[in-house]
Amino acid sequence: MSRYRPPTTPGSRFITAAGHERLQTELEALWKVERPRVTQAVSEAAAQGDRSENAEYTYGKKRLREIDSRVRFLRKRLDGMVVLGSSQLAARGCRSAAPRCRRRPRLRAAASRLLRERQRACG
Repeated sequence: MSRYRPPTTPGSRFITAAGHERLQTELEALWKVERPRVTQAVSEAAAQGDRSENAEYTYGKKRLREIDSRVRFLRKRLDGMVVLGSSQLAARGCRSAAPRCRRRPRLRAAASRLLRERQRACG
C-alpha cells in the first residue's frame, strides 16, 4: 500500500492585511509560547525514566510533531502570500481576497429560470 497523495491545487496567494496578521500571530504563538512549554513538559517527562510506558512523554512528542507541522505550513504559506490593501481589493472589484465563488452565477441562473417559470404559470 502506498501513501501517495495527488498534488492539491494551490490556494489563493492573495491575503488581506487582517488575514496576514492573524496567521502571523498564530505562528508566533506556536513558536514562542506553545512549543517551548510543550518542550519543557516533554523534557520533564523524559527525566522520569521509562519512556515506553510514559504517556506524558508520548503525547508530548506527538503534540510537538503537530506544532512543527503547523509551523512549517504557516511559514510556507506566509512566504508565498501577497498582502492586499483595501484599495487594491477595490481595484480588482473584490470585497475580500478570497477567490470568487463559482456557484453564484449558476444559482442566479437557476433562480431567474424559476422566476420565469412561475411568471408563465401565473399569467
